[in-house]
Amino acid sequence: MQLVVARIGRAHGIKGEVTVEVRTDEPELRLAPGAVLATDPATTGPLTIETGRVHSGRLLLRFEGVRDRNAAEALRNTLLIAEVDPEELPEDPEEFYDHQLMDLDVVLADGTEIGRITEISHLPSQDLFIVERPDGSEVMIPFVEKIVTEIDLEEQRAVIDPPPGLIDDSEAEIASSRDDA
Repeated sequence: MQLVVARIGRAHGIKGEVTVEVRTDEPELRLAPGAVLATDPATTGPLTIETGRVHSGRLLLRFEGVRDRNAAEALRNTLLIAEVDPEELPEDPEEFYDHQLMDLDVVLADGTEIGRITEISHLPSQDLFIVERPDGSEVMIPFVEKIVTEIDLEEQRAVIDPPPGLIDDSEAEIASSRDDA
């Protein structure tokens, strides 16, 4: 199975290094020197990681055959894709691969069906489940411990405890209001 593990950002310096937006909880495993990664677009790869280092909190990679800033800049926005055994699980039992979460039923603690996870959006601050409701509409559920209380892979479900208004707009609470004066 193929997993997107990073997106190449801008070139860094003049010797072919690039910044990468990491999309894996295991960068030391997936983005190590010697790793051969497929790419999207496919015509850009495969790419072999030659070196990697952290600079000012950002991961910088250099790929074999990429020796200057122009070649590095040509890789910008390329997705890096690793081949992963579908049976492989993350080291931390509280972590999940996207393919494990896709198509899980989303339910409330009392069993009320909310929908099915159709997409996982990785944002800088948190991940979001895009959940398709039975009526075809979509709702976004932040993948945070306070809201997603349980992931049960055996039962193929995610149990949520949403705050008022997350699932049903009629339950929304106004957190503050301004005086009209």
